[in-house]
Amino acid sequence: MVGAIVLAAGESTRMGTQKLLLPFGGVTVIEHIVNRLLATALEGVLVVTGKDREGVSQALQSHPVLLAHNEDYRDGMLSSVRAGLRATPKNWSAILVALGDHPSVDPHLVDDLIQEFSKREKGIIVPAHKGRRGHPLLFASQYRDEILNNYDNVGLRGLFQAHADDIAVLETGSPLVLSDMDYPEDYQRELAALVSRNERNPDSPPQ
Repeated sequence: MVGAIVLAAGESTRMGTQKLLLPFGGVTVIEHIVNRLLATALEGVLVVTGKDREGVSQALQSHPVLLAHNEDYRDGMLSSVRAGLRATPKNWSAILVALGDHPSVDPHLVDDLIQEFSKREKGIIVPAHKGRRGHPLLFASQYRDEILNNYDNVGLRGLFQAHADDIAVLETGSPLVLSDMDYPEDYQRELAALVSRNERNPDSPPQ
């Protein structure tokens, strides 16, 4: 079973407002991301909250997700990954780590990552575009304790360096694996991309 941890604990200082709660296609950014993940073969989704715990939790109250709170959210992304790992169900064989500010996360790519994990003898699957690694990434639950106890100064990059021979890179033609949403202009770019996707697929649910 593969589940997802969504990192939604940041302070959004560069955006000037909580980016996870900005409107996006009739819902909030975090709802949009969760909806896209729920449309995949994932067995479950766990959202890690932090700075705006109440607002994010309220936005997701009608969604079938698990919630975990990171009291140490100011310590950075690794602290949120660890908070999520401590709360993940024990029967998850692998964990997809998705960013809470990556509304262009592609459900088809998520399913491709899961398939790659199931058929390859590799414990870490990472998407890439033109050789540059992006998000979301997937790793086997066998690395759970290692991540909880190591890599304080380098984050998950330390895991990749320690297990370079256990990484499978899934090359994709989409540059969206490299995008995230830090600044107001990034938000406008993502909104434009959403409109473009919906115009290309007018008979499909909002993307």
